[in-house]
Amino acid sequence: MKFVSLFSVVRGYNIPIIVLAQYLSSIFILAPEKRPLSIILDFDLFIIIFVSSLTIASGYIINNFYDSKKDLINRPNKSMLDRLVSQKTKLTVYFSLNFIVAFLAIFVSWRAFLFFSVYIFLIWFYSHKIKKYPIIGNLTAAFLAILPFFAILLYYKNLYEVIFGHATFLFLLLLIREMIKDLENIKGDLTNDYKTIPIVYGEAASKKIITALTIATIAPVYVLIEIFDVGYMDIYFYSCLIILIFFLLYLWKSNTKEQYLLLHNVLKFLIVAGVFCIILINPSVLWHGEKLLRSI
Repeated sequence: MKFVSLFSVVRGYNIPIIVLAQYLSSIFILAPEKRPLSIILDFDLFIIIFVSSLTIASGYIINNFYDSKKDLINRPNKSMLDRLVSQKTKLTVYFSLNFIVAFLAIFVSWRAFLFFSVYIFLIWFYSHKIKKYPIIGNLTAAFLAILPFFAILLYYKNLYEVIFGHATFLFLLLLIREMIKDLENIKGDLTNDYKTIPIVYGEAASKKIITALTIATIAPVYVLIEIFDVGYMDIYFYSCLIILIFFLLYLWKSNTKEQYLLLHNVLKFLIVAGVFCIILINPSVLWHGEKLLRSI
């Protein structure tokens, strides 16, 4: 049961999805000029993705450590499972994972070591301080969620215009999800003095911001579909826009934790579906657009 508890703490069910997303992004978006097999067999890339997974796992641990009281209110069942592992054990695993990350990253390059060292620090600082503040906490959470992909971007030293389109769309979905989580977790946040947007400015203000962010997703979708030929992945983007319309309609009718949880799950579905739909993209889009930067 302690193993199951630790698996729950590090959210082990998310890690394979992140690994898959990084490999598919490498093959279809970040390095389309390379053969897929050479990417899969690239040992340095494997280390970067493996280190990213360990960093994310350690991030979940430190986040769970600081949020233990809040989660007891917002997620009582999961919290009771997580508490089967002591706080001391969680910290031991946390520091052990970070040591392994630093040890492996230095073998790739000093840039990788510096990147993941900064990443580890930012996750800790977010969990310890930033997440308790409105707006900046949401922005930081979304940024940290997308940051592992920049590790691969730096590895391949490629920066194409189309990458910004994909990154912007994903960032907006992640940011909307973070704001939905604030609505979902109002009770626990209020009890533990978290200054989230719905607590400080009200639920209506939070819904207005979510609505604006949802409408803003049209811009990167337009760029990706109309300016770049993303192949059959345009089906995914059109489907997302349709789902997001119903998402907004339901958002303004929602006022309970269960309803916000449903909206949260819809966003998670869109994000995970986006990972699998990467295989539908047309890799040649990176060759039709101007390359902004050939090396970093």
